[in-house]
Amino acid sequence: MAEETAFLREQKVDEGLIADLEAFRKLYDVAESEKQRLVIPMIPFYGKDILEQAIAALLQGENLLLSGSKATGKNVLAENLAYLFGRPTYNISFHVNTDSSSLIGTDTFKDNEVTLRRGPVYQCAEYGGFGVLDEINMAKNDAVSVLHATLDYRRIIDVPGYEKISLHPAARFIGTMNYGYAGTKELNEALVSRFQVIDMPPVDEATLMKILKVTFPDGKDKALEQFCGLFLDLQLKAFNGEITTRPLDLRGLLASMKTMRSGLRPALAVKMGITNKTFDIFEKEIIGDVVMTRIPDSWTAADVFES
Repeated sequence: MAEETAFLREQKVDEGLIADLEAFRKLYDVAESEKQRLVIPMIPFYGKDILEQAIAALLQGENLLLSGSKATGKNVLAENLAYLFGRPTYNISFHVNTDSSSLIGTDTFKDNEVTLRRGPVYQCAEYGGFGVLDEINMAKNDAVSVLHATLDYRRIIDVPGYEKISLHPAARFIGTMNYGYAGTKELNEALVSRFQVIDMPPVDEATLMKILKVTFPDGKDKALEQFCGLFLDLQLKAFNGEITTRPLDLRGLLASMKTMRSGLRPALAVKMGITNKTFDIFEKEIIGDVVMTRIPDSWTAADVFES
């Protein structure tokens, strides 16, 4: 457990919370069939206050709703929390076609009889997993209605035609939502009341530098500072309404830096991972100007990574 909580102690997270977290892991085993769903995060989540809020709520059996703009680390936090609590992860991405059967399960024919093919919410409830409800504000009413009894004090799933199941005591649900995405809507009051809500702050320079140094330990400080500055420049322009949030893509930035390991010139890599995320020619010009101030066209991979 020391390895899992090392980055919590590094951020001086409350020792009482860490002790309770360790006790939780010892209390609940993971079924052998579900151990494949135990995920080690690629990036640690940095943010002492956010971590303490999230851990405290989950320890008390509450569910979380992580809200905020793009690139604030909602999914990274959800992934880290499942890892810290030692629970299998079930990802449910909501879209216009997600309905109750997508969550609970559907009838299927097996061994000459009709049986239920269990959906991710059913499996999460049965095995005590962490269910990540991604883009929950895109859910249809039919899908949301399934979650009401699951998320409140009843902690049950009533499967029509089958049985009522009680949630495993370790089961938790973490919803994520972005503002302003196409197809999103306001969450109704009844659903929001079933969550503890954390408003995710924008990533700052110190946090972003930690992420870059952990992801690219062989990166040169000067280069990492420029990539960090590039992201923060784009973030500021997006907040000021000068550009859309399409190019504000931390995954895209990290992926671009990875392609540089294959010898791709940094300017071309950033074009592929950041600039080309928008399809508006005028916005591309604005982003291209920002990139030029940070990433010289003459740079090679040797300027970014130690040989």
